[in-house]
Amino acid sequence: MVKQHYTAEVDQSGKIERTNADTILAFSNGEHYSLRIPARVKLAALAKLKQKRPQAGQTGHVLRIFTAGLYLLLWRYLVAADRIVIDTEYTGHEAVLRERLLYLIRLSDPGYTGKQIIFAQVGKKSPAHDLAWGITRGEHRAQHVVTEQELLDLL
Repeated sequence: MVKQHYTAEVDQSGKIERTNADTILAFSNGEHYSLRIPARVKLAALAKLKQKRPQAGQTGHVLRIFTAGLYLLLWRYLVAADRIVIDTEYTGHEAVLRERLLYLIRLSDPGYTGKQIIFAQVGKKSPAHDLAWGITRGEHRAQHVVTEQELLDLL
């Protein structure tokens, strides 16, 4: 199999902490993929995390859910992407996000280095932004809807 080389850009529409709205995660360039995390699934995950890890606080819980969503979005495409640029949604928490995302990736791929994962502004001209925003506006459908069990398994 020939490896396709591309940079994948990742964007989010609807923050994780907005529990009255769905969150859309999308990546694009070379390939594209999107997922929707329904508001009710986020609420259930936050409730479970509050029970399980009360010391982590709201921000810690949100970061765990975000990285679980990133993992679900990217795991199929990690080998093909030369570079993965994740939009800076949670400024100042990139090291925690990276550490948690690499932990999840290495559960299935222990040798994954993560050198190609960076956090930077993606911008409104990104195809990933267009895809995420299009799904939020109802112009497109997410390719996958995250279930409560799927998310809880990663937390």
